[in-house]
Amino acid sequence: MVLSELFQSRGLIVSCQALEDEPLHGGDAMAKMAKAAVMAGAIGIRTNGVHDIRSIKQAVSVPVIGLIKRVIPDSDVFITPTLDEVKEIVEAGADIVALDVTDREGRLEHAAELIAYAHRAGRPVMADVSTYEEGLAAERFGADFIGTTLSGYTAYSPRLESPDFELVRQLSARVNVPVIAEGRIWTPEAAAQALEAGAAYVVVGSAITRPQLITARYVQALRRVTE
Repeated sequence: MVLSELFQSRGLIVSCQALEDEPLHGGDAMAKMAKAAVMAGAIGIRTNGVHDIRSIKQAVSVPVIGLIKRVIPDSDVFITPTLDEVKEIVEAGADIVALDVTDREGRLEHAAELIAYAHRAGRPVMADVSTYEEGLAAERFGADFIGTTLSGYTAYSPRLESPDFELVRQLSARVNVPVIAEGRIWTPEAAAQALEAGAAYVVVGSAITRPQLITARYVQALRRVTE
């Protein structure tokens, strides 16, 4: 698929994900979240798991970025960690495959193989990275989009409460593929700032689709006043 046929403009991609221990996991909850997001103007959806990829693809007409989170013993890599997950994502019908492209556990060489497989299957790849160097490596390996998703989630990337706007700036100034800002984007103002920093697209998840986390932020704010 030609990338220009996927996203017609810069804008918001909403991450509709619910893990197994969360109230909205299963059923059609994420498909409904996706429909609501698209009604409001989202240009794409990012989601986790075969069930939600399939149900969201049936519910909306915008591109769907698919990933599979799988915990592997003694490993910190959990976003589409192996070829098995890539195959499942492709078979589920996702338009784009998202996977970890970090420099952990010899991951980079393996990620290059996964990117190549996804391309042979006709799917563009979103590389989830945590540093500038990983972003450059992802581009060398052929990633079609580079996301700042994992900044702050590897031992060697900056621990920030705010989005990693500097990483967005650095990558946007250097790579020739679209940069997707993702991670700790809690307000519309921060999303706009990510575009101003050079991102082509902005992924927002928890601030829109995870009510237990949204509620917790309000509760914590009130406790600072009442305690």
